[in-house]
Amino acid sequence: MTVRRVVPNLHSENPERHGEFYGLLGLEEVMNHGWIMTPASPSNPTAQVSVMTGDKTAPAHPDISVEVDDVDAVYEAVRESGAEIVHPLRDEEWGVRRFFVRDPDGRVVNVLSHR
Repeated sequence: MTVRRVVPNLHSENPERHGEFYGLLGLEEVMNHGWIMTPASPSNPTAQVSVMTGDKTAPAHPDISVEVDDVDAVYEAVRESGAEIVHPLRDEEWGVRRFFVRDPDGRVVNVLSHR
């Protein structure tokens, strides 16, 4: 398995207002779905932060996202480990396949692959 990027997911009632702030740090908006906005470094596109009001299709706000090359294999390993699956493996309309799992301290991890 290859990890492609790890992104913190910050909660905000107004993700739009963070674009200008993170612009001061050299990040540029690379994704905006209204409920989630992601600025990234133009020179290192995997250096990102996401700001979101809540998740559009899942029952919990993920604390962190981990993009992997094979989400199905990771899902099977996590399921077999007995870790709590918070949101089942599914394809999302915005082009990712993902699931949520709870880490040992209760944080929610969004594990995904782009389709």
